[in-house]
Amino acid sequence: MASRTGIALGTNVGNRLANLREARDLLLNLMPADTTYNQSGIYQSEPVDCPPNSPDFYNAVIEIDFIGKPHDLLKATQAIEWKLGRTSTAVRNAPRPIDLDILYFDHLVMDEDILTIPHPRLTDRRFVLQPLLDIHPHLLLPGDETTVGEHLRRLDSEETDPILIQTAW
Repeated sequence: MASRTGIALGTNVGNRLANLREARDLLLNLMPADTTYNQSGIYQSEPVDCPPNSPDFYNAVIEIDFIGKPHDLLKATQAIEWKLGRTSTAVRNAPRPIDLDILYFDHLVMDEDILTIPHPRLTDRRFVLQPLLDIHPHLLLPGDETTVGEHLRRLDSEETDPILIQTAW
């Protein structure tokens, strides 16, 4: 049976729109036939916890059906990142052509060294909450009693509001 999963996409190197489109298309290849997906608009946001002078990000969220375990999805998203030019670096949050984060995986809760679901910083990041609001304003994350929309309204963050770049992509 397929699991409904949300994945955040971010890019701040190269042709950001093309990077998001290519990552989305590769993620859609992971879906079983005859299933649907949801995607947010694309938002531009200032870098958070990145090295000085990092370029702005384009961010989006996609929700797909996935057959397999969370670690299978993690391996697939990491393979997509490498395919699209992400490299290993010692600099935390260095600029990158694509970053894919698993936000949720159905109603699963897990906390392991390499994978925590729901994503541990999901509700602290305006650049994730805003696009997620596009596709799931009333989403309740596993173990949470507050909707994504309410988390965004209550967020106390220094982040500036993301700017909607385009809805169809």
